Amino acid sequence: MDDEWITALAESAWLVPALFAFVVGDAFLVVLPSETAVVALGALWATTGSPPLLAIAPAAAAGAVVGDGLCYLIGRRIGLDRWRWQREGRIAVAVAGIRGTVQRRTAVLVFTARYVPFARIAVNLAAGAGRVSLRRYLPLSLAAGTAWAAYNVAIGAVVGSALPDDPLLAIAISVPIAIVLGLAVDRVVAGLDRRRQC
Repeated sequence: MDDEWITALAESAWLVPALFAFVVGDAFLVVLPSETAVVALGALWATTGSPPLLAIAPAAAAGAVVGDGLCYLIGRRIGLDRWRWQREGRIAVAVAGIRGTVQRRTAVLVFTARYVPFARIAVNLAAGAGRVSLRRYLPLSLAAGTAWAAYNVAIGAVVGSALPDDPLLAIAISVPIAIVLGLAVDRVVAGLDRRRQC
């Protein structure tokens, strides 16, 4: 199979800025699978050497922090129930669930929510609306975004290093592994939450 196109993509000057924008967008539109993109680029780096690992991880982390910070600012300025989409469906359930605990457990919520798409939006909106201070929120968001980026890049890089001659196969295998691990994290967090409520 001719992999020249994937090598050209990996070496594109637009790839890292596009990753940043994609991760920022994922803070609002959970249909954008930013985890998948970060994992895929980790696998691509391990198989082709491009884009540089020292560009992927910081761009993903910065995108996560900027996107989450924008959600925080929306929550701070607008609150949690101004728009209809905030009062319906999974977002409303998630927001109601964390409204009372955001001040008490800010660090736990910010770190765990970074790995759960709908919860991520709810926690960041609630942190802003709940008036968690920016001085407290920002370092937590920075640490959570950095850990999330490193985790996803590492998954792709580990799988990619096991398949150094086949970038497409490395990407195809690393993405489902990341999804399964993400679902596992989601279940563990939900289980711990149920235990705490008992």
